[in-house]
Amino acid sequence: MAKKSKKQQPGGTPATVALTEAGVPYTVHAYEHDPSHPSYGEEAAEAMGVSPERVFKTLVADVDGALVVAVVPVAGSLDLKALATAVGGKRATMADPAAAERTTGYVRGGISPLGQRKRLRTVLDASAAAHATICVSAGRRGLEVELSPADLAQLTEAVSAPVGRA
Repeated sequence: MAKKSKKQQPGGTPATVALTEAGVPYTVHAYEHDPSHPSYGEEAAEAMGVSPERVFKTLVADVDGALVVAVVPVAGSLDLKALATAVGGKRATMADPAAAERTTGYVRGGISPLGQRKRLRTVLDASAAAHATICVSAGRRGLEVELSPADLAQLTEAVSAPVGRA
């Protein structure tokens, strides 16, 4: 049986392909990634000149044995207890990085909530609703997409919950 793969546009990523196929308006922001920077998300915010409250990082956690995606502002951190509660679980821990990469099809620092190899349950921090647009990884380091939080939530079937901590 042949493996089904998403057709990739030249220079595109599975995330940008998913956005294009869905007909969702988005803007791509590319910047030169500095491997020595201590934070992928803060680097993105600085490079794009965007407030860290509008740039969201994609984190993969293990909630009661199932991988779950949390999308939270780079200006803060993930509240694991709140994430577990948001998906009806009891306990959450950060996922093993290799498992996160293998499951999503992206590398750490470039994991996008969009176009993942295996669609995972997604929780979008409630603070996203305060912004007309937010930025998330486009699927590789040095590449972000800007889109409305409502479009992101719809495409990922995300639930909104206060899972980020300042």
